[in-house]
Amino acid sequence: MIDQQTPLRSGAPRIPVRPRTGRFLVLAVVFVCAACGLVYELELVALASYLIGDSVTQASVVLSVMVFAMGIGSLLAKRLRTRAAVGFGLIEAALALVGGSSAMVLYASFAWLGESRYALVGFSLAIGILIGAEIPLLMTLIQRVDRQDAGGAVADLFAADYVGALVGGLAFPFLLLPMMGQLTGALFTGAVNAAAGGALVLWVFRHDLGARSRRLLVVANVVVIALLATATVMADDFERAARRAVYGGEVRIAVRTGVQEVVLTGVGRGSLDLYLDGRLRVSSRDDRRYHEALVHPAMNGPHHRVLILGGGDGLAAREVLRYPDVASVAVVDPDPAVTRLARTDPALAGLNEHAFEDPRLTAVTGDAFTWLRATHKRYDVVISDLPAPGITASTKLYSAEFYGLVAEALEPGGRLVVHTGPVGRRPSTFRTVEASVRAGGLTTRPYRVEGRAADLAAGPDRAAGGAQAPRDWGFVLASAHGVEALGLDPGAPALRTLGARELAAAGRSAQCARRGPEQPSTLVHPRYWEEP
Repeated sequence: MIDQQTPLRSGAPRIPVRPRTGRFLVLAVVFVCAACGLVYELELVALASYLIGDSVTQASVVLSVMVFAMGIGSLLAKRLRTRAAVGFGLIEAALALVGGSSAMVLYASFAWLGESRYALVGFSLAIGILIGAEIPLLMTLIQRVDRQDAGGAVADLFAADYVGALVGGLAFPFLLLPMMGQLTGALFTGAVNAAAGGALVLWVFRHDLGARSRRLLVVANVVVIALLATATVMADDFERAARRAVYGGEVRIAVRTGVQEVVLTGVGRGSLDLYLDGRLRVSSRDDRRYHEALVHPAMNGPHHRVLILGGGDGLAAREVLRYPDVASVAVVDPDPAVTRLARTDPALAGLNEHAFEDPRLTAVTGDAFTWLRATHKRYDVVISDLPAPGITASTKLYSAEFYGLVAEALEPGGRLVVHTGPVGRRPSTFRTVEASVRAGGLTTRPYRVEGRAADLAAGPDRAAGGAQAPRDWGFVLASAHGVEALGLDPGAPALRTLGARELAAAGRSAQCARRGPEQPSTLVHPRYWEEP
């Protein structure tokens, strides 16, 4: 057992503080290290979810690899127990460097290599091994300063560890992320980690260190903190360079809101691209064709009151407001920064034809699911212009329960249209969306619109960094009383990219993707996942 290790007991130098004080200091460092360790873990999950998508998968990968690696680290630490002080000091310095730089390296891998999955697994493994090595060495050190039974020492260590994890878990979303961002937050955490571990060993256990070990620890900690400080100073320049690598050289606006990262590129209406969390949501090259296909088939019928879910860019609203008999339009988007940008940015406001200045339009900030549960209003048309369902944060907005709420918000004979993502690359997702809409109590008619040659370089929900663009868009038109045929309203405005004949062909094209039945996606059994 650890309390029987004689190399740290028999003839060992005395510590420079009283036993209870030494025990308190060790437990304080356990608290700090646990908080830092959980921040590293959450930072990997958050950044991987943003860069790769599908937060459930990324969280599973990080947690499982890290817990496995912690077991390996605990076994490897057995070799260091006879030199626990210097071993712990070096491990903390390494952990501070690896954990603190992980966000920057992960982002660099995504920006310049186009792939960050291998870096994610590597950092999860390395951080897990180093965290796993902490507890055996800290167990040895706490018994070095205050002799107590192993059970009591384990209880104290794990109590401090769990409380520290709680503080780190709360500090990440409520302090570090909003105040510092992912890059600087991780670097700051690494510096705190190195300072706490180095201070404990170099002060409380300084008599256990030889001159060579002391110099090694001092140099290691100074180098690590200096590297982290330098990276912090360069973080803004690094982030701008990475954004240019991801989005191109014409990034005009890049801001992290409370909901997502918003990036606007291009110098005018002809080259405008809007990215939300790294995914292309608006491109002036394909805007007309996509939004005409989304909006106008649903407007064939009564359309006095229209609800747009998502669509904070104002482009779906632009198409709706072309109908003079539309009385009111409500746009429900979770991010006020997007609607503000759609109002104030000259290029984006020009592209949406200043839709937000129309007195018929009302912009509402809120989650579409929560808003539908609370509203008692009824609409003739509901347009779902939301991120693709493979993105975990939007999965509930493609569930049977969500479409049940939409059905309740429809007037008798009202219509819903849903964007399902690219059919060619995600046929299963297309079928699952249609099955979920039917499970919500609506009768469906899917259709598929092909992109023109000029549109193939862009498309909604395309990931930044060079992922292949969708060559088509899938839609599901639905109504409680059925949709007889796809068509355009007799009073529809002239369309630039879509005609009645092409719309009929779009309905026939969608039938090819309905090769077999799919189960609906529900809140407790989601059936979407991130597809390449």
